[in-house]
Amino acid sequence: MMNLTNFMDESGRITAWPKKHEKKRAVLLYLAEKFEADRRYTEREVNDVITQWHTFGDLFLLRRGMIEEKYLCRTRDGSAYWRNPEAISEE
Repeated sequence: MMNLTNFMDESGRITAWPKKHEKKRAVLLYLAEKFEADRRYTEREVNDVITQWHTFGDLFLLRRGMIEEKYLCRTRDGSAYWRNPEAISEE
């Protein structure tokens, strides 16, 4: 995994959004790995996990990014989210 220390605090929380796409993807992957495999989450639960692991206040950017990179999947109506094991294991 790429070195992300410039974007994290001492507790491993994301503190800044990188400018380079490659590092953005690495941050999103790091965050996606915080979700349990084989578990369905509500949108609120997803937001709670993201909030726990970042400090810069844009959980919507992070949630949308994980979905766009296919690290998280969701139902069409947004009622359930889950970690995509294929996308995460490929990285």
